Amino acid sequence: MNTQRFLLKSGTIPLLLVLGLIPHALAHEAGFSEAQSHGLISLNVPATFIVPAWFLAQSGAQTQKTHLSQRPTLPDTLPQKPESNFQKPKTAAVFERFSPKVAVRWDAHFLYVETNGLPSHNMMEGITNWQQQVPLPQKYTAGNAWRIPLHPQPAAKPVSIKGRFLRGAVALAVNGIPIFNPQNNRGEISADIGELDQWGGHCGRADDYHYHSAPLHLQSTAGPGHPIAYALDGYPMFGLTEPTGQQPTELDSFNGHESPELGYHYHASPKYPYVNGGFHGVVVEKEGQVDPQPRAQPVREALKGLRGAKIISFESTGKNTYKLGYELNAEKRAVLYSTNTDDTVTFEFQNGRDGTTRETYTAKPGNGGARENTPPPPGPQARQNGPDGQPPAPPRPTNQYDSNAPAHGGSLLAALPRSADFILRSSDVQIGGELPTEYTGDGAGSTLPLQWTGAPTGTKSYALVMHHVDPEGKTKWYWILYNIPPTVQSLAKNSRNIGILGSSFRGHIGYEPPHSKGPGAKTYVLTLFAISRPLEITLPAVKVDFDTVMTAMKGSILAAADLSVVHTRTGNGVEDPPPPRPRPQKEPKLGSPPVPAPPPPPNVAR
Repeated sequence: MNTQRFLLKSGTIPLLLVLGLIPHALAHEAGFSEAQSHGLISLNVPATFIVPAWFLAQSGAQTQKTHLSQRPTLPDTLPQKPESNFQKPKTAAVFERFSPKVAVRWDAHFLYVETNGLPSHNMMEGITNWQQQVPLPQKYTAGNAWRIPLHPQPAAKPVSIKGRFLRGAVALAVNGIPIFNPQNNRGEISADIGELDQWGGHCGRADDYHYHSAPLHLQSTAGPGHPIAYALDGYPMFGLTEPTGQQPTELDSFNGHESPELGYHYHASPKYPYVNGGFHGVVVEKEGQVDPQPRAQPVREALKGLRGAKIISFESTGKNTYKLGYELNAEKRAVLYSTNTDDTVTFEFQNGRDGTTRETYTAKPGNGGARENTPPPPGPQARQNGPDGQPPAPPRPTNQYDSNAPAHGGSLLAALPRSADFILRSSDVQIGGELPTEYTGDGAGSTLPLQWTGAPTGTKSYALVMHHVDPEGKTKWYWILYNIPPTVQSLAKNSRNIGILGSSFRGHIGYEPPHSKGPGAKTYVLTLFAISRPLEITLPAVKVDFDTVMTAMKGSILAAADLSVVHTRTGNGVEDPPPPRPRPQKEPKLGSPPVPAPPPPPNVAR
């Protein structure tokens, strides 16, 4: 529908006719269905709303266009919104304790929470695994505000967040700061690998500050007996104790339980899952996150980790100006930056013996931000892995299959088509569950039994890839099996003679059982592709790697289904060498029967 954004001029349009258009206009603008829109709209006439262009033309109304690129500067404190015609919900009270940094409004169904994304407490100090992002104000306001259901509904099938919902927030702290999954988008627990500051937070790819663990420090401000957060399904999250001060009992796997006084509610914990371990209530999952939720606005390209850096200080040095101090190779360095009234952000990188550089970034609608000066001077990111003074190799071009692409539910295959009906399972492990030892390098190295359903019409073959993204952002693949016949709907444990094997990241043909480095949980993702044709790959099996298969499938993938598993291993941080491999067998040509082979040793794909 052709629409225009305008400010209502008194007397130009009959008010009742305008009110009749508001629910439909706002529903289209926000992306809601017509059925959803009826319960979401307040009777208060908004200052800015959407009406059809044909209506403006016929009415002769005077309009004032507002372009999305003309983004007003967000003040340090937010103005309080006028009260709604609906009764004030109890949920609003705990957020209002953090006013004026946090503003709330509501309708019959949701509490809307507005904030600039920066907490009152300090940030970033203590991080030892830094991605070179810094806290910038975000515009979580108006149509981009957080929303909390006022009447949460129990889900018919509650879902765990382990290995799932790895993008976006799963809860909102009562100070207006989003809480993400304890696992980062690579599936690692952020608290275990030095990514978090002493308040449990860090900055994401859009320089957006958020928590990955429960903000227990908010309890004193929220008040005893009050929640410290609300999950995005609408259920409250309390601290380590009940409002009475007693320890919670009979918690479910999501850290939640029900009581006569509070109904269902979650509790924070000092260890995994730290926050709500899943959603007891109804949520909508889309592209690996709860939908809808606000979007952070990046002003620059996301950077990579700066190995060896430790953040030692963070402070506000004036209005809208900040300084982040860090140590690298026993040398103190700093990033100074300021947000400006013209919607730009100016950075000064004090790189120690490497000198000082300055850059200015301007947010561009629809992308990740652009540098104003071209080409930019070398900043600290140009030396992130160069303690010897040599710059790293230039980055390779990115595409939808690039290993540095954002994760989809723990998978790097973010741009692939998904189907709610196409599901990959295993009889031996649940999604996000611990991979049994017999399927790892610490056991027999058997291949996992898999089953799938709901393949789309037109599927002519399947391909299977198992991969993991390590803490350095490198992608490793452990199992490639392609040209699985379309009639096959499962692979048995140690399955043989089905499909054609490719190589692992080490160059070995067949299944490479995970040998995790050191202690801690690592996430591995098995992805099954439904393809519209058999793959025409003529390379020898030892050269059929991840990129080869992805390139061969390009343009022919009908749907993809993921199964995330976790391997937790104790050790001394030294990766075991892989066991010896037999000489590879000659692979069959496309369409030919498999070549008989003697039984392989336990750690070879069957």
